[in-house]
Amino acid sequence: MERRYSYGVTLVIIGGFFLSTSGILLRNIEAASGWQVLFYRGFTFSLTLFLLLLIRYRSGIGRAFLAIGKPGLWAALVLGLGSICYIFAILLTTVANAVFIIGAAPLATAFVAWLVLGERTSRFGVIAMLVSLAGIGLMFADGLLEGRWAGNVAALGVVASFVAFLLIIRDKRGTDMLPATCLSGIVMGGVAAFFVESFVISNHDLAIAITMGCLQFGIGFWCFTVAARYIMASEVALFSLTESILGPIWVWIGIGEKPSWLTLIGSAVVFVSVVTYCINGIRIEREMLRIQSNSI
Repeated sequence: MERRYSYGVTLVIIGGFFLSTSGILLRNIEAASGWQVLFYRGFTFSLTLFLLLLIRYRSGIGRAFLAIGKPGLWAALVLGLGSICYIFAILLTTVANAVFIIGAAPLATAFVAWLVLGERTSRFGVIAMLVSLAGIGLMFADGLLEGRWAGNVAALGVVASFVAFLLIIRDKRGTDMLPATCLSGIVMGGVAAFFVESFVISNHDLAIAITMGCLQFGIGFWCFTVAARYIMASEVALFSLTESILGPIWVWIGIGEKPSWLTLIGSAVVFVSVVTYCINGIRIEREMLRIQSNSI
């Protein structure tokens, strides 16, 4: 059991490392537009996941895709649109602003589940949500002062898509939804194709876009998906903050992109809120597992 737990944690940290490189990769794009990057990133991401699914299911891969049903198609749509928002969030604001607003997704999910579905939420969770909202407000204030508000709005779009994705797949808990994630890349690339003025980009920018599809997003998301089999959801959310921590560091070291004081304060508020919320969630989940094991 300890080995499986360590394996799950390691996978999340590795996944967070891969996902954290999006900012520095995008900052090194020479001339390609966001839509061009999305086109090549989307289809290479889908190809990467399809190959991984083919290795796993082999002749049964068709059944795996059919099993996701209509909910899976909706999940692919919202995840694909969220991926588009993700790229433009990083392009239109600082990496720190983008990743820490996106990092508040676990709190946003709990809030929507409480508001829309009537799921029970502790007083501690409500306080964490409100405090996190204050931190996001500081980053939005910074965005308005710096003229980067559009990137912050795009980051909120990522959060909204993540919440919608989780709510859609609630009824398919027993089904492998990785095929839906695979299809989201086609949504991403397909939408981008309508806005791309030219599909010709430099070899340098093409290499970055493909790297983002195959490694940064493909391997990163695969690690998160597999890790969820071995550790609790709250632990996945906690350790995935590796992405939020490392992302701003890479661009700070690589190109000297320093976040403002407002962003640093807002990021710290969001980070502390999410960490404490996840730790509390881990405590609750472990207590429930202990009660269930004692009742058997």
